[in-house]
Amino acid sequence: MNNLLRHKEKILLVFILLFAAFLRLYRIADYMTFLGDEGRDVLVVYDILHGKLTLLGPTASVGGFFLGPIYYYFMAPFLWLFNYNPVGPAVMVGLFGTATVWLVYKVGNEFFNKTTGLIASFLYAISPLIIAYSRSSWNPNLMPFFSLLSLYILYRAIHKGSSMLLLFCGFLLGIAMQLHYLTIFLGIIVALYILLIDIFSEYYKRNKLQAKKLVPQIIKKYIVLFFGFLIGLSQFLAFELRHGFPNIHSIVTFIFYSGQTGSNGEFFGILGNVFIRLFGRLLTKFPPPEQVSLQAHTDITIWYYVTLTLALVSTAIFLLQWFESLKQRSQNFLKYNLLFLWFFVGIFLFGFYKKPIYDYYFGFMFALPFLLTGNACSFLWKQNNMLKAVAAICFVWLTWINLTGIPFRFPPNRQLAQVKEISQFVLDKTEAKPFNFALITGGNSDHGYRYFLMLVKRPPVQIETLTKDPKRTTVTQQLLVVCESSTCQPLGNPIWEIAGFGRAEIVEEWNISVVKVYKLVHYKEPLRNQK
Repeated sequence: MNNLLRHKEKILLVFILLFAAFLRLYRIADYMTFLGDEGRDVLVVYDILHGKLTLLGPTASVGGFFLGPIYYYFMAPFLWLFNYNPVGPAVMVGLFGTATVWLVYKVGNEFFNKTTGLIASFLYAISPLIIAYSRSSWNPNLMPFFSLLSLYILYRAIHKGSSMLLLFCGFLLGIAMQLHYLTIFLGIIVALYILLIDIFSEYYKRNKLQAKKLVPQIIKKYIVLFFGFLIGLSQFLAFELRHGFPNIHSIVTFIFYSGQTGSNGEFFGILGNVFIRLFGRLLTKFPPPEQVSLQAHTDITIWYYVTLTLALVSTAIFLLQWFESLKQRSQNFLKYNLLFLWFFVGIFLFGFYKKPIYDYYFGFMFALPFLLTGNACSFLWKQNNMLKAVAAICFVWLTWINLTGIPFRFPPNRQLAQVKEISQFVLDKTEAKPFNFALITGGNSDHGYRYFLMLVKRPPVQIETLTKDPKRTTVTQQLLVVCESSTCQPLGNPIWEIAGFGRAEIVEEWNISVVKVYKLVHYKEPLRNQK
């Protein structure tokens, strides 16, 4: 019993990690997202595993540029291990998500105390939104791990004065930049931290700044960091060098000339929105702002203001600790300044973004509200009995409200099984003959279906334009159309896969799973009666 008490923190951490792994991996094949983007990714990775390497990754959601290919190479061993089943890369994301729970504990423990680390990691482990992002294969879903790890390594590098760790931090930033373009925000935070810490440290040592020594010191750190960043981004840079920097040009155009970034009249409104959503969407399971009205329901209003109070109290407690570390020049100076910049600069930078801000954009900040709330609960627990009760009630409420939103408490979407079933059905209706394929949909793409058709070595023939195929050899005698839309008119549809097939008629149609499948053949003129 004494041994158990002595190691209770380790036992609790093991329980949290096992629970986190369960929440991320249980029936993952039934609940994972598998739509066009996921199909596109496994098609690319299949080619990589068969020797067709790439230096270009997925396209960014805005700006018209591509990311680096690192995510595809993370996917590759897991797709291979799972015998080309797309569930493999989703398992990879789940494992990274579980590792992020451990990293939240590590940072919470080292920056604050063990209690903070345990509370923060537990709440992070059971957050429904974070669980949902940890159960599907998608490049932004690795951002929480790499952003938190890069900042932790940055702290260790500055604390130890290690150039190797600083190089590693830059390398991690290069990887993160290939996962999501908002790593630019993270890079700004890292650069500011190095600058301000060196300035403050030099001032504290001598009570005055000596620029002659300080400037070369800062420049050296930036060079080491940037060199590591180039290594981490090397695959993407290799593509850019070979093709004249098209994506870097698009990124620069997007930031400075597109009109989609920059200050606007809603600047402070955006900051407030981001602040409350960081705590509400991640920590208290508050619904998306566009789905609720504070005036419509009393319980929603209460929920909102409880979330706001929790956010303000957690932030205020941290600010008091941060100010105390500045005043006393304590050992917490390096830690708290990093968290301060990460939190406030991170939120501030969103004010310059004019496009819609989605929840996954917060990926580089996912750990923050949990660390701040864990710290607040730990701080209040050390005070008088009334504040202890407040901390206990807060923790119990957060646990309850998050556990009620765990994704697999609801019926599964079974998207992966559905796409596989529909693909096999389409194949059965081709009668083992060459065929063309089309998808009519509201916002999906046909890559998922094409992946499963390709796996069984029966891919559809892609119809080429007349310029490339003047003899129309790529047009077969049959066209299979999957319709995901509620209303569907395949005849005369303008999408190329149907229009390129030519004038057609429907010979058969079936309802299968959640879609309708049509079989089209070339139109034949009716025979006229001969006199």
